[in-house]
Amino acid sequence: MYRRKYAVLLIFILILQAILIFNGCEKKPAKFKCKDALGCVDLRMDEPIKIGILQALSGKVAALGQEQIRGFELALDDRQGKILNRTVTFQIEDTGCTAEGGVNAALKIIADPKYIAIFGTTCSGAAATVSKAMSDAGLTMISGNNSAAFLTSITGKHAPNWQKGYFRTAQNEENSGKAAAIYAYKELGIRKVATINDGDIYTKGLTDGFNKAFSSLGGIVVLDTSINKEDKEMRPVLTAVLNAKAQLLFFPLFQPEANHILFQARTILEFNKIKLMGGGALINNSFLKDSDEKAKGMYFVGPVSCEGPAVDLMGKKYKNKYQTSPSVFYFLYAYDAASILFEAIEKTAFKDDKGILHIGRKALRDGLYATTDFKGISGILSCDQFGDCARPKFNVVQLKDISLGLEGLKTNVKFIYSPKK
Repeated sequence: MYRRKYAVLLIFILILQAILIFNGCEKKPAKFKCKDALGCVDLRMDEPIKIGILQALSGKVAALGQEQIRGFELALDDRQGKILNRTVTFQIEDTGCTAEGGVNAALKIIADPKYIAIFGTTCSGAAATVSKAMSDAGLTMISGNNSAAFLTSITGKHAPNWQKGYFRTAQNEENSGKAAAIYAYKELGIRKVATINDGDIYTKGLTDGFNKAFSSLGGIVVLDTSINKEDKEMRPVLTAVLNAKAQLLFFPLFQPEANHILFQARTILEFNKIKLMGGGALINNSFLKDSDEKAKGMYFVGPVSCEGPAVDLMGKKYKNKYQTSPSVFYFLYAYDAASILFEAIEKTAFKDDKGILHIGRKALRDGLYATTDFKGISGILSCDQFGDCARPKFNVVQLKDISLGLEGLKTNVKFIYSPKK
């Protein structure tokens, strides 16, 4: 009897020891510790992923900003409105297409530490201030519309306004001005040109590139001048163009300043002999509608239009959702910008055992820099060390028949230029 009790007690002790040993060996899940150099955004199970949207939504450029938002919305729709099974909320701010408006809008987003990224901007001038504030705050920013060379790279080196964490799917227009200059000199036989910018890094970058290329070909830049944003009286600068005896005027401006240049030039008889050329910011329904027959014969330089089955399908999705056709094709760049941002979030975020989502700020940036051969609607995207994700290719188009609208303009291609890498 004693032996039986002893044996039972011994078995009990052995079982207890085994339980204690097993529990001692079982490792408890380690508590998440952020090791990201820029810190982490930690989101509870009930918290959404927050992205700031900064676009130009007032004035004549509002249509461009609206298309950017719609491209973002379409990309989110394709994920049923969620990333990593979480809802996405976004705060929309109007930059007004100015540097001041851009930084003011950015500060509203940066004030909330839960925001992980900025989608924007529309205008390159606003991007210069937004990207600086964004980068200093450790966020990531991506645009489907900015194209000024000053934001990323010039001749393979960091441009003056380059910032860490800034990306774009619109093409770097470093060579857009060059494309316009080559066409003007070699195809149109122009030897004397005048250029007008508005001091914005986008327009200044285009005229600088044009002037450099045109001069290298043997042409003469007889006038390189600027106006101010919101200027309405353009006759003094147009008179200067006439006095300089220019054969072509290159003015890659935005609306409404471009409208004022064009409309007032058409009232001056001597301007009938001068060819007019604008930039990609004017290749949109708004400008064509406002200018009507006044723009007939004008040339425009911009990125080559996107084509193919995927583009056609996206056009149908756009029309089904918004009950209208897109006013510019840049919404496709916006769709791609949002898509690679969403994918980078999905690849770099970490979910712990409590369901808390951790997003490393530097990890997200690195995820975007690692984007390679992404099959976008606008083309194959690979983001380089400067933040440029698109392969540059530009064309010069001419408006011949206003009744054919935007599609007629885009398809009347006169020249295509793709810089060698």
